[in-house]
Amino acid sequence: MQKNCFLIFLLILVTSCASTRRHNEQRSSCLPPEKLRADVDFAYNRLKELHPQLYWYISKENLDYKFDSIKKTIHEPLTPLQFYFKLQPVISDIREAHLSLRIPMKKLSRKETKTLENKKAMFSRFGYYVQGEHLYITENKDSIQRIKPGTEILSINSVPASVYVKKYGQLINSDGFNTTFQPYFLKDWLFYFYVAENGYENGAKLETLYNGVKKTYFLTRETKNAADLEKDKAQQKRTPEKKINDYVAFSDSYNRSFKFLDADSAIAYIKVKSFSRAYSVKFYNETFSKIKKAKSKYLIIDIRNNYGGSLEEIHNLYSYLSPEPYVLVKPSLVTSKTAPLKTNYFRKSSLLDYVIKGITYPVFFFAQAFGTYEKNGKFYYRMKADKEAKPDKNVFTGKIFVLMNGGSFSASSIFTAKLKNDKRAVLVGEETGGANDGTVAGFYSYQQLPNSKIDLPIGLLLVQPDITFTHTQKGVLPDVAVKETLNDIISKKDPQLDWVMHEIQREKTADTK
Repeated sequence: MQKNCFLIFLLILVTSCASTRRHNEQRSSCLPPEKLRADVDFAYNRLKELHPQLYWYISKENLDYKFDSIKKTIHEPLTPLQFYFKLQPVISDIREAHLSLRIPMKKLSRKETKTLENKKAMFSRFGYYVQGEHLYITENKDSIQRIKPGTEILSINSVPASVYVKKYGQLINSDGFNTTFQPYFLKDWLFYFYVAENGYENGAKLETLYNGVKKTYFLTRETKNAADLEKDKAQQKRTPEKKINDYVAFSDSYNRSFKFLDADSAIAYIKVKSFSRAYSVKFYNETFSKIKKAKSKYLIIDIRNNYGGSLEEIHNLYSYLSPEPYVLVKPSLVTSKTAPLKTNYFRKSSLLDYVIKGITYPVFFFAQAFGTYEKNGKFYYRMKADKEAKPDKNVFTGKIFVLMNGGSFSASSIFTAKLKNDKRAVLVGEETGGANDGTVAGFYSYQQLPNSKIDLPIGLLLVQPDITFTHTQKGVLPDVAVKETLNDIISKKDPQLDWVMHEIQREKTADTK
Protein backbone atom coordinates (compact mmCIF):
# COMPACT_ATOMS: atom_id res chain seq x y z
CA MET A 1 0.00 0.00 0.00
CA GLN A 2 2.78 2.43 0.97
CA LYS A 3 4.64 1.55 -2.23
CA ASN A 4 1.54 2.33 -4.33
CA CYS A 5 1.03 5.68 -2.57
CA PHE A 6 4.66 6.58 -3.20
CA LEU A 7 4.34 5.70 -6.90
CA ILE A 8 1.19 7.82 -7.22
CA PHE A 9 2.90 10.76 -5.50
CA LEU A 10 5.95 10.36 -7.77
CA LEU A 11 3.72 10.27 -10.85
CA ILE A 12 1.90 13.45 -9.78
CA LEU A 13 5.23 15.20 -9.08
CA VAL A 14 6.76 14.23 -12.44
CA THR A 15 3.58 15.18 -14.32
CA SER A 16 3.47 18.55 -12.56
CA CYS A 17 7.12 19.34 -13.40
CA ALA A 18 6.64 18.36 -17.04
CA SER A 19 3.47 20.46 -17.25
CA THR A 20 5.28 23.51 -15.84
CA ARG A 21 8.13 23.11 -18.33
CA ARG A 22 5.75 22.72 -21.30
CA HIS A 23 3.72 25.75 -20.20
CA ASN A 24 6.78 28.01 -19.96
CA GLU A 25 8.19 26.80 -23.29
CA GLN A 26 4.87 27.47 -24.98
CA ARG A 27 4.61 30.88 -23.33
CA SER A 28 7.97 31.99 -24.75
CA SER A 29 7.41 30.57 -28.25
CA CYS A 30 6.24 32.71 -31.15
CA LEU A 31 3.06 31.67 -32.93
CA PRO A 32 2.47 32.27 -36.65
CA PRO A 33 -0.09 34.94 -37.64
CA GLU A 34 -2.63 32.46 -39.03
CA LYS A 35 -2.83 30.64 -35.69
CA LEU A 36 -3.23 33.90 -33.78
CA ARG A 37 -6.01 35.00 -36.12
CA ALA A 38 -7.67 31.63 -35.54
CA ASP A 39 -7.54 32.33 -31.79
CA VAL A 40 -9.26 35.67 -32.34
CA ASP A 41 -12.09 33.90 -34.19
CA PHE A 42 -12.28 31.22 -31.52
CA ALA A 43 -12.62 33.82 -28.77
CA TYR A 44 -15.38 35.73 -30.55
CA ASN A 45 -17.30 32.57 -31.46
CA ARG A 46 -17.25 31.35 -27.86
CA LEU A 47 -18.40 34.75 -26.63
CA LYS A 48 -21.35 34.72 -29.03
CA GLU A 49 -22.20 31.18 -27.95
CA LEU A 50 -21.98 31.57 -24.18
CA HIS A 51 -22.24 35.23 -23.09
CA PRO A 52 -25.91 36.08 -22.40
CA GLN A 53 -25.61 39.87 -22.88
CA LEU A 54 -22.65 40.40 -25.19
CA TYR A 55 -23.99 43.53 -26.90
CA TRP A 56 -25.17 45.35 -23.77
CA TYR A 57 -22.70 48.23 -24.08
CA ILE A 58 -21.43 47.83 -27.64
CA SER A 59 -23.32 47.15 -30.86
CA LYS A 60 -22.82 43.94 -32.77
CA GLU A 61 -21.63 45.93 -35.78
CA ASN A 62 -19.02 47.76 -33.72
CA LEU A 63 -17.76 44.61 -32.04
CA ASP A 64 -17.62 42.73 -35.36
CA TYR A 65 -15.51 45.58 -36.71
CA LYS A 66 -13.13 45.51 -33.73
CA PHE A 67 -12.51 41.76 -34.01
CA ASP A 68 -12.01 42.00 -37.78
CA SER A 69 -9.68 44.97 -37.35
CA ILE A 70 -7.42 43.25 -34.85
CA LYS A 71 -6.97 40.28 -37.18
CA LYS A 72 -5.78 42.67 -39.88
CA THR A 73 -3.04 43.99 -37.57
CA ILE A 74 -1.50 40.56 -36.98
CA HIS A 75 1.18 40.17 -39.65
CA GLU A 76 4.12 38.78 -37.67
CA PRO A 77 4.63 35.92 -35.20
CA LEU A 78 3.90 36.83 -31.59
CA THR A 79 4.39 35.21 -28.21
CA PRO A 80 1.21 34.51 -26.21
CA LEU A 81 2.06 37.47 -23.96
CA GLN A 82 2.43 39.84 -26.92
CA PHE A 83 -0.82 38.49 -28.36
CA TYR A 84 -2.56 39.06 -25.01
CA PHE A 85 -1.71 42.77 -25.12
CA LYS A 86 -3.27 42.96 -28.58
CA LEU A 87 -6.49 41.07 -27.89
CA GLN A 88 -7.36 42.07 -24.32
CA PRO A 89 -8.09 45.76 -25.17
CA VAL A 90 -10.78 44.52 -27.58
CA ILE A 91 -12.26 42.30 -24.87
CA SER A 92 -12.13 45.32 -22.57
CA ASP A 93 -14.18 47.34 -25.09
CA ILE A 94 -17.12 45.01 -24.44
CA ARG A 95 -17.31 46.85 -21.10
CA GLU A 96 -18.06 43.80 -18.98
CA ALA A 97 -15.48 43.91 -16.20
CA HIS A 98 -15.94 40.24 -15.30
CA LEU A 99 -14.95 39.37 -18.86
CA SER A 100 -11.20 39.31 -19.30
CA LEU A 101 -8.46 37.18 -20.78
CA ARG A 102 -6.09 35.76 -18.19
CA ILE A 103 -2.62 37.16 -18.77
CA PRO A 104 -0.23 34.26 -19.51
CA MET A 105 1.98 34.14 -16.42
CA LYS A 106 5.15 32.14 -16.15
CA LYS A 107 4.63 29.04 -14.01
CA LEU A 108 7.08 28.64 -11.16
CA SER A 109 8.81 25.39 -10.35
CA ARG A 110 8.54 23.99 -6.83
CA LYS A 111 12.05 25.25 -6.12
CA GLU A 112 11.23 28.76 -7.37
CA THR A 113 8.01 28.80 -5.36
CA LYS A 114 9.87 27.76 -2.21
CA THR A 115 12.48 30.46 -2.77
CA LEU A 116 9.81 33.15 -3.11
CA GLU A 117 8.00 31.91 0.00
CA ASN A 118 11.16 32.62 1.98
CA LYS A 119 11.48 36.15 0.62
CA LYS A 120 9.46 39.28 1.29
CA ALA A 121 7.31 40.79 -1.43
CA MET A 122 8.74 43.78 -3.22
CA PHE A 123 5.84 45.85 -4.56
CA SER A 124 2.87 44.59 -2.52
CA ARG A 125 4.32 46.01 0.71
CA PHE A 126 3.15 49.43 -0.46
CA GLY A 127 -0.33 50.84 -0.93
CA TYR A 128 -1.03 52.79 -4.13
CA TYR A 129 -3.26 55.47 -5.60
CA VAL A 130 -3.82 56.14 -9.31
CA GLN A 131 -4.81 59.61 -10.47
CA GLY A 132 -4.87 60.13 -14.22
CA GLU A 133 -1.51 58.81 -15.42
CA HIS A 134 0.17 59.36 -12.05
CA LEU A 135 1.02 56.64 -9.52
CA TYR A 136 1.40 57.48 -5.83
CA ILE A 137 2.43 55.52 -2.75
CA THR A 138 -0.18 55.86 0.01
CA GLU A 139 1.18 53.35 2.51
CA ASN A 140 4.60 51.96 3.37
CA LYS A 141 3.69 48.94 5.49
CA ASP A 142 7.22 48.14 6.65
CA SER A 143 8.72 51.63 6.48
CA ILE A 144 10.93 50.48 3.60
CA GLN A 145 13.78 53.00 3.23
CA ARG A 146 11.41 55.47 4.93
CA ILE A 147 9.60 56.23 1.68
CA LYS A 148 6.82 58.59 2.71
CA PRO A 149 3.12 58.27 1.82
CA GLY A 150 2.32 60.81 -0.88
CA THR A 151 5.47 59.98 -2.83
CA GLU A 152 4.87 59.82 -6.59
CA ILE A 153 6.58 57.02 -8.51
CA LEU A 154 8.02 58.66 -11.63
CA SER A 155 9.62 55.58 -13.15
CA ILE A 156 10.26 51.88 -12.55
CA ASN A 157 13.60 50.62 -13.86
CA SER A 158 13.87 53.80 -15.96
CA VAL A 159 10.47 53.27 -17.63
CA PRO A 160 8.03 56.11 -16.83
CA ALA A 161 5.27 54.95 -14.50
CA SER A 162 2.78 56.66 -16.82
CA VAL A 163 3.70 54.13 -19.52
CA TYR A 164 2.58 51.28 -17.27
CA VAL A 165 -0.54 53.13 -16.11
CA LYS A 166 -1.63 53.71 -19.73
CA LYS A 167 -0.62 50.27 -20.97
CA TYR A 168 -2.31 48.33 -18.17
CA GLY A 169 -5.22 50.75 -17.90
CA GLN A 170 -6.45 49.79 -21.37
CA LEU A 171 -6.74 46.18 -20.18
CA ILE A 172 -9.39 47.16 -17.63
CA ASN A 173 -12.94 48.34 -17.94
CA SER A 174 -15.93 48.63 -15.68
CA ASP A 175 -19.42 47.30 -16.24
CA GLY A 176 -20.80 49.96 -18.57
CA PHE A 177 -19.69 53.54 -18.94
CA ASN A 178 -18.78 54.68 -15.44
CA THR A 179 -15.21 55.87 -14.90
CA THR A 180 -14.85 55.19 -11.18
CA PHE A 181 -13.80 51.54 -11.31
CA GLN A 182 -10.54 51.70 -13.27
CA PRO A 183 -8.37 53.68 -10.77
CA TYR A 184 -9.32 51.36 -7.90
CA PHE A 185 -8.77 48.14 -9.80
CA LEU A 186 -5.59 49.38 -11.45
CA LYS A 187 -3.96 50.38 -8.16
CA ASP A 188 -4.49 46.81 -6.92
CA TRP A 189 -3.53 45.03 -10.14
CA LEU A 190 -0.86 47.21 -11.74
CA PHE A 191 2.03 45.24 -10.29
CA TYR A 192 0.31 41.94 -11.03
CA PHE A 193 0.43 42.92 -14.71
CA TYR A 194 3.98 44.20 -14.25
CA VAL A 195 5.20 40.89 -12.79
CA ALA A 196 3.36 38.90 -15.47
CA GLU A 197 5.22 40.93 -18.09
CA ASN A 198 8.63 41.25 -16.41
CA GLY A 199 8.84 38.25 -14.11
CA TYR A 200 9.68 38.05 -10.39
CA GLU A 201 12.62 40.40 -10.26
CA ASN A 202 14.97 40.49 -7.27
CA GLY A 203 15.33 44.25 -7.43
CA ALA A 204 13.86 47.42 -8.91
CA LYS A 205 14.90 51.03 -9.26
CA LEU A 206 12.25 53.60 -8.39
CA GLU A 207 12.60 57.25 -9.32
CA THR A 208 10.29 59.29 -7.13
CA LEU A 209 9.04 62.78 -6.35
CA TYR A 210 8.05 64.04 -2.92
CA ASN A 211 7.44 67.69 -2.01
CA GLY A 212 9.24 68.80 -5.15
CA VAL A 213 12.34 66.70 -4.41
CA LYS A 214 13.33 63.84 -6.71
CA LYS A 215 14.96 60.77 -5.21
CA THR A 216 15.98 57.29 -6.38
CA TYR A 217 15.37 54.13 -4.35
CA PHE A 218 16.60 50.60 -5.01
CA LEU A 219 14.13 47.96 -3.81
CA THR A 220 15.28 44.41 -3.16
CA ARG A 221 13.43 41.19 -2.48
CA GLU A 222 14.66 40.70 1.09
CA THR A 223 15.02 37.30 2.73
CA LYS A 224 12.61 36.69 5.59
CA ASN A 225 14.16 36.38 9.02
CA ALA A 226 13.10 34.00 11.79
CA ALA A 227 10.53 36.49 13.14
CA ASP A 228 8.96 36.88 9.69
CA LEU A 229 8.66 33.11 9.24
CA GLU A 230 7.16 32.75 12.71
CA LYS A 231 4.62 35.46 11.87
CA ASP A 232 3.72 33.60 8.66
CA LYS A 233 2.98 30.48 10.69
CA ALA A 234 0.86 32.41 13.17
CA GLN A 235 -1.14 33.99 10.35
CA GLN A 236 -1.98 30.56 8.95
CA LYS A 237 -3.56 29.36 12.19
CA ARG A 238 -7.36 29.41 11.91
CA THR A 239 -8.75 30.55 15.25
CA PRO A 240 -12.54 30.84 15.75
CA GLU A 241 -12.26 34.63 15.46
CA LYS A 242 -10.33 34.33 12.21
CA LYS A 243 -12.91 31.97 10.77
CA ILE A 244 -16.03 33.98 11.54
CA ASN A 245 -14.45 37.29 10.45
CA ASP A 246 -12.86 35.58 7.42
CA TYR A 247 -9.19 36.34 8.04
CA VAL A 248 -6.96 36.84 4.98
CA ALA A 249 -3.32 36.01 5.72
CA PHE A 250 -1.99 37.77 2.60
CA SER A 251 -3.20 41.19 3.78
CA ASP A 252 -3.19 40.35 7.51
CA SER A 253 -6.76 41.64 7.77
CA TYR A 254 -10.36 40.48 8.04
CA ASN A 255 -12.94 40.43 5.28
CA ARG A 256 -15.66 41.22 7.83
CA SER A 257 -15.66 43.25 11.01
CA PHE A 258 -18.26 44.71 13.35
CA LYS A 259 -18.22 47.32 16.10
CA PHE A 260 -20.27 50.05 17.73
CA LEU A 261 -19.09 53.58 17.01
CA ASP A 262 -20.44 55.24 20.14
CA ALA A 263 -20.61 54.61 23.87
CA ASP A 264 -24.34 53.85 23.99
CA SER A 265 -24.18 51.42 21.01
CA ALA A 266 -26.69 53.47 19.02
CA ILE A 267 -24.50 53.35 15.90
CA ALA A 268 -23.51 49.93 14.57
CA TYR A 269 -20.81 49.59 11.93
CA ILE A 270 -20.21 46.61 9.65
CA LYS A 271 -17.34 46.54 7.16
CA VAL A 272 -17.25 43.88 4.44
CA LYS A 273 -14.16 43.86 2.22
CA SER A 274 -15.33 40.89 0.16
CA PHE A 275 -18.51 38.84 0.02
CA SER A 276 -16.49 35.65 0.35
CA ARG A 277 -19.37 33.66 1.91
CA ALA A 278 -16.97 31.82 4.26
CA TYR A 279 -18.64 31.67 7.70
CA SER A 280 -20.86 34.59 6.66
CA VAL A 281 -24.09 33.00 7.95
CA LYS A 282 -22.71 32.77 11.46
CA PHE A 283 -21.17 36.25 11.30
CA TYR A 284 -24.40 38.00 10.33
CA ASN A 285 -26.48 35.94 12.74
CA GLU A 286 -24.27 36.89 15.69
CA THR A 287 -23.78 40.49 14.54
CA PHE A 288 -27.45 41.35 14.06
CA SER A 289 -28.33 39.59 17.29
CA LYS A 290 -25.93 41.99 19.07
CA ILE A 291 -27.37 44.97 17.19
CA LYS A 292 -30.92 44.02 18.15
CA LYS A 293 -29.96 43.46 21.78
CA ALA A 294 -28.26 46.89 21.86
CA LYS A 295 -31.35 48.50 20.27
CA SER A 296 -29.14 50.40 17.85
CA LYS A 297 -30.89 53.12 15.87
CA TYR A 298 -28.34 53.49 13.09
CA LEU A 299 -26.42 51.00 10.97
CA ILE A 300 -23.47 51.86 8.72
CA ILE A 301 -22.47 49.22 6.16
CA ASP A 302 -19.08 49.87 4.57
CA ILE A 303 -18.54 48.11 1.24
CA ARG A 304 -15.90 50.44 -0.18
CA ASN A 305 -13.26 48.59 -2.21
CA ASN A 306 -15.43 45.46 -2.09
CA TYR A 307 -15.10 43.81 -5.51
CA GLY A 308 -18.06 41.51 -4.82
CA GLY A 309 -18.25 37.77 -4.45
CA SER A 310 -21.04 35.53 -3.26
CA LEU A 311 -24.63 36.26 -4.28
CA GLU A 312 -25.75 33.97 -1.48
CA GLU A 313 -24.00 36.15 1.09
CA ILE A 314 -25.71 39.38 -0.01
CA HIS A 315 -29.03 37.49 -0.19
CA ASN A 316 -28.59 36.46 3.42
CA LEU A 317 -27.42 39.95 4.46
CA TYR A 318 -30.46 41.53 2.84
CA SER A 319 -32.75 39.43 5.03
CA TYR A 320 -31.45 41.45 8.00
CA LEU A 321 -32.16 44.77 6.28
CA SER A 322 -35.60 44.39 4.70
CA PRO A 323 -38.59 44.53 7.09
CA GLU A 324 -40.83 43.18 4.28
CA PRO A 325 -40.56 40.03 2.13
CA TYR A 326 -38.29 40.70 -0.84
CA VAL A 327 -36.85 39.24 -4.03
CA LEU A 328 -33.15 40.02 -4.46
CA VAL A 329 -32.59 39.32 -8.18
CA LYS A 330 -34.60 38.71 -11.31
CA PRO A 331 -34.45 35.29 -13.05
CA SER A 332 -30.94 34.83 -14.49
CA LEU A 333 -30.73 34.52 -18.25
CA VAL A 334 -28.43 31.95 -19.94
CA THR A 335 -27.84 31.45 -23.65
CA SER A 336 -29.11 27.86 -23.81
CA LYS A 337 -30.33 24.95 -21.75
CA THR A 338 -26.92 23.32 -21.93
CA ALA A 339 -24.83 26.45 -21.13
CA PRO A 340 -24.52 25.64 -17.38
CA LEU A 341 -22.89 22.32 -18.30
CA LYS A 342 -20.02 24.10 -20.06
CA THR A 343 -18.19 25.06 -16.89
CA ASN A 344 -15.10 22.87 -17.41
CA TYR A 345 -15.75 20.70 -14.37
CA PHE A 346 -12.39 18.90 -14.65
CA ARG A 347 -10.39 22.09 -15.28
CA LYS A 348 -6.95 22.28 -13.62
CA SER A 349 -7.37 18.91 -11.94
CA SER A 350 -4.53 16.76 -10.71
CA LEU A 351 -4.63 13.00 -11.10
CA LEU A 352 -6.20 12.70 -7.65
CA ASP A 353 -8.69 15.49 -8.43
CA TYR A 354 -9.80 13.63 -11.55
CA VAL A 355 -10.59 10.54 -9.52
CA ILE A 356 -12.61 12.45 -6.92
CA LYS A 357 -14.40 14.61 -9.48
CA GLY A 358 -15.16 11.56 -11.59
CA ILE A 359 -17.06 10.07 -8.66
CA THR A 360 -19.02 13.27 -7.97
CA TYR A 361 -19.62 14.25 -11.61
CA PRO A 362 -23.13 12.69 -11.84
CA VAL A 363 -24.31 14.96 -9.00
CA PHE A 364 -22.86 18.02 -10.76
CA PHE A 365 -24.35 16.97 -14.11
CA PHE A 366 -27.90 16.53 -12.86
CA ALA A 367 -27.77 19.73 -10.77
CA GLN A 368 -26.68 21.77 -13.79
CA ALA A 369 -28.82 19.96 -16.36
CA PHE A 370 -32.01 20.42 -14.38
CA GLY A 371 -31.06 23.87 -13.12
CA THR A 372 -32.39 25.60 -16.24
CA TYR A 373 -35.92 26.21 -17.44
CA GLU A 374 -37.48 27.77 -20.52
CA LYS A 375 -39.88 30.70 -20.51
CA ASN A 376 -41.10 32.66 -23.54
CA GLY A 377 -38.40 31.16 -25.73
CA LYS A 378 -35.55 32.08 -23.36
CA PHE A 379 -33.58 29.99 -20.87
CA TYR A 380 -33.05 30.84 -17.21
CA TYR A 381 -31.04 29.32 -14.39
CA ARG A 382 -32.79 28.54 -11.11
CA MET A 383 -31.40 30.32 -8.07
CA LYS A 384 -32.54 30.77 -4.50
CA ALA A 385 -32.01 34.53 -4.74
CA ASP A 386 -34.74 34.99 -7.38
CA LYS A 387 -37.43 33.60 -5.03
CA GLU A 388 -39.28 35.62 -2.42
CA ALA A 389 -37.49 35.61 0.93
CA LYS A 390 -38.66 36.62 4.38
CA PRO A 391 -36.93 38.99 6.81
CA ASP A 392 -34.79 37.44 9.51
CA LYS A 393 -36.07 37.52 13.09
CA ASN A 394 -33.22 39.94 13.92
CA VAL A 395 -34.00 42.28 11.03
CA PHE A 396 -32.74 45.83 11.55
CA THR A 397 -35.51 48.42 11.27
CA GLY A 398 -33.54 51.59 12.00
CA LYS A 399 -31.80 53.93 9.57
CA ILE A 400 -29.14 52.48 7.28
CA PHE A 401 -26.21 54.26 5.65
CA VAL A 402 -24.03 52.53 3.05
CA LEU A 403 -20.49 53.69 2.24
CA MET A 404 -19.47 52.90 -1.33
CA ASN A 405 -16.96 53.92 -3.99
CA GLY A 406 -15.62 52.97 -7.41
CA GLY A 407 -14.14 49.82 -5.89
CA SER A 408 -17.65 48.59 -4.99
CA PHE A 409 -18.23 46.12 -7.80
CA SER A 410 -20.26 43.08 -8.85
CA ALA A 411 -22.25 41.75 -5.85
CA SER A 412 -21.64 45.09 -4.10
CA SER A 413 -23.45 46.86 -6.93
CA ILE A 414 -26.33 44.35 -6.90
CA PHE A 415 -26.63 44.96 -3.16
CA THR A 416 -26.56 48.78 -3.34
CA ALA A 417 -28.87 48.96 -6.36
CA LYS A 418 -31.46 46.89 -4.49
CA LEU A 419 -31.15 49.01 -1.34
CA LYS A 420 -31.52 52.22 -3.34
CA ASN A 421 -34.52 50.94 -5.31
CA ASP A 422 -36.25 49.83 -2.10
CA LYS A 423 -35.41 53.17 -0.43
CA ARG A 424 -33.92 51.19 2.43
CA ALA A 425 -30.61 53.06 2.82
CA VAL A 426 -28.82 56.35 2.25
CA LEU A 427 -25.90 55.72 -0.10
CA VAL A 428 -22.83 57.85 0.58
CA GLY A 429 -19.62 58.10 -1.44
CA GLU A 430 -18.94 57.57 -5.14
CA GLU A 431 -20.68 55.89 -8.05
CA THR A 432 -20.05 52.14 -7.87
CA GLY A 433 -17.69 50.41 -10.26
CA GLY A 434 -20.32 47.81 -11.11
CA ALA A 435 -23.46 48.62 -13.10
CA ASN A 436 -26.75 49.60 -11.49
CA ASP A 437 -28.80 47.28 -13.70
CA GLY A 438 -26.82 44.08 -13.23
CA THR A 439 -23.86 42.15 -14.53
CA VAL A 440 -22.85 38.93 -16.27
CA ALA A 441 -21.09 36.55 -13.92
CA GLY A 442 -22.50 33.81 -11.66
CA PHE A 443 -20.32 30.93 -12.73
CA TYR A 444 -17.96 30.60 -15.67
CA SER A 445 -17.10 28.56 -18.70
CA TYR A 446 -13.30 28.51 -18.77
CA GLN A 447 -12.40 28.54 -22.43
CA GLN A 448 -8.80 28.25 -23.60
CA LEU A 449 -7.68 29.70 -26.92
CA PRO A 450 -6.39 26.64 -28.80
CA ASN A 451 -3.06 28.01 -30.07
CA SER A 452 -1.92 30.66 -27.62
CA LYS A 453 -3.39 28.65 -24.69
CA ILE A 454 -4.66 31.86 -23.08
CA ASP A 455 -7.62 31.33 -20.75
CA LEU A 456 -10.88 33.18 -21.37
CA PRO A 457 -13.41 32.75 -18.53
CA ILE A 458 -16.90 33.66 -19.74
CA GLY A 459 -19.68 34.42 -17.26
CA LEU A 460 -22.79 32.39 -18.03
CA LEU A 461 -25.49 34.17 -16.01
CA LEU A 462 -27.08 37.57 -16.49
CA VAL A 463 -27.60 38.58 -12.86
CA GLN A 464 -29.82 41.63 -12.33
CA PRO A 465 -31.24 43.06 -9.11
CA ASP A 466 -35.01 42.95 -8.75
CA ILE A 467 -35.47 46.68 -9.30
CA THR A 468 -36.87 49.19 -11.75
CA PHE A 469 -33.94 49.57 -14.16
CA THR A 470 -32.37 52.98 -14.75
CA HIS A 471 -30.98 52.13 -18.24
CA THR A 472 -28.18 54.62 -17.62
CA GLN A 473 -25.49 52.02 -18.41
CA LYS A 474 -23.60 53.35 -15.41
CA GLY A 475 -23.02 52.43 -11.79
CA VAL A 476 -25.20 52.90 -8.72
CA LEU A 477 -25.20 56.61 -7.96
CA PRO A 478 -24.84 57.77 -4.35
CA ASP A 479 -27.58 59.76 -2.66
CA VAL A 480 -24.82 61.91 -1.18
CA ALA A 481 -21.65 62.30 -3.26
CA VAL A 482 -18.51 62.51 -1.13
CA LYS A 483 -15.16 61.80 -2.79
CA GLU A 484 -12.04 60.66 -0.97
CA THR A 485 -8.85 62.41 -2.09
CA LEU A 486 -5.20 61.38 -2.05
CA ASN A 487 -4.58 63.75 0.86
CA ASP A 488 -7.47 62.16 2.79
CA ILE A 489 -5.88 58.73 2.40
CA ILE A 490 -2.41 59.91 3.39
CA SER A 491 -3.67 61.76 6.45
CA LYS A 492 -6.00 58.86 7.29
CA LYS A 493 -9.12 61.01 7.09
CA ASP A 494 -12.45 59.48 6.16
CA PRO A 495 -14.72 62.19 4.73
CA GLN A 496 -17.45 59.71 3.78
CA LEU A 497 -17.75 58.22 7.25
CA ASP A 498 -17.39 61.70 8.73
CA TRP A 499 -20.38 62.90 6.69
CA VAL A 500 -22.50 60.04 8.04
CA MET A 501 -21.45 60.67 11.63
CA HIS A 502 -22.23 64.39 11.30
CA GLU A 503 -25.62 63.57 9.78
CA ILE A 504 -26.45 61.21 12.62
CA GLN A 505 -25.42 63.84 15.15
CA ARG A 506 -27.58 66.42 13.35
CA GLU A 507 -30.59 64.06 13.51
CA LYS A 508 -29.97 63.34 17.18
CA THR A 509 -29.77 67.05 17.95
CA ALA A 510 -32.97 67.72 16.01
CA ASP A 511 -34.79 64.96 17.94
CA THR A 512 -33.93 66.54 21.30
CA LYS A 513 -35.38 69.92 20.37
